[in-house]
Amino acid sequence: MAKMATRQAYGKALAELIVKNKNVVVLDADLTKSTMTNEAKAACPERHFNMGIAEGNMMAVGAGLAASGKIVYASSFAMFASGRAFEQIRNSICYPRLNVKICATHAGISVGEDGASHQAIEDMAIMRAIPNMKVFQPCDSIETKAIINAIAEIPGPCYVRMGRAAVEDVHDENYQFVMGKGEVLRKGKEIALLATGLEVQESLKAAELLKEDGYDVTVANFSSIKPIDEELIVSLAKSHKYLISVEEHNVIGGLGSAVAEVLVKKYPHALQMIGMQDVFGESGKSSDVLEKYGLTAGKIAEQVRKIVK
Repeated sequence: MAKMATRQAYGKALAELIVKNKNVVVLDADLTKSTMTNEAKAACPERHFNMGIAEGNMMAVGAGLAASGKIVYASSFAMFASGRAFEQIRNSICYPRLNVKICATHAGISVGEDGASHQAIEDMAIMRAIPNMKVFQPCDSIETKAIINAIAEIPGPCYVRMGRAAVEDVHDENYQFVMGKGEVLRKGKEIALLATGLEVQESLKAAELLKEDGYDVTVANFSSIKPIDEELIVSLAKSHKYLISVEEHNVIGGLGSAVAEVLVKKYPHALQMIGMQDVFGESGKSSDVLEKYGLTAGKIAEQVRKIVK
């Protein structure tokens, strides 16, 4: 099974897109090798601009380019893209609904050794809360490429959350991304894991572990966080006794919150949330940090067993 970080898939997809679409401009905040936008720079240097360590200015410049008719892809680490540049994103990009695509890499605690200061666990909450912003998180390289191409055709601001660590592909080349739609990757009964990002793979593995205990677990992938697939959430609620969200993000404001908002409005149902339990992460190997905070397949399976007892 192919394995690639979603940030790497982003670099490859963007390098192809910038050649195909003459309206695309790429901005980066002095992290081109890490965000992988250096591949777009190599493909089309005249439309790639390194804005330096000045994320707010990068977003403001992006707004100006978008107001001039360009499709802007602006990249940095998720911590800096969502945190340092919040005001410019809110007021200069989202308020006028400009065509800026914020493609943030190194999200979540899987950044590992970089530690809590770089482990963005609040970014989806921040971006979800801004009017006019759309929020997406691909789970693998194939979905990343599909989303990066799709947002070029989606009007207005978009936030795409990507990771540092390599992940297995769960899709094949026939996959098509549809904004606002989730997908059931594994159909079971009684227990449904609603996952996003690299937690999709961990949830699929957890489902296999739980199968050994006699549990038949559904796993659904939610790459579109805002808008979110309300129809699928309600369907899962009607057909499963246990709903459990799984995310590499604070349980406050992320996928779990988005699912809970739908349930409250459409179909009241109990929901358990696996994710960062309102705590900061810490430095360590990606696998070790995910293990400590309960986000590996084995730890997810343990938590599910406790929930369904």
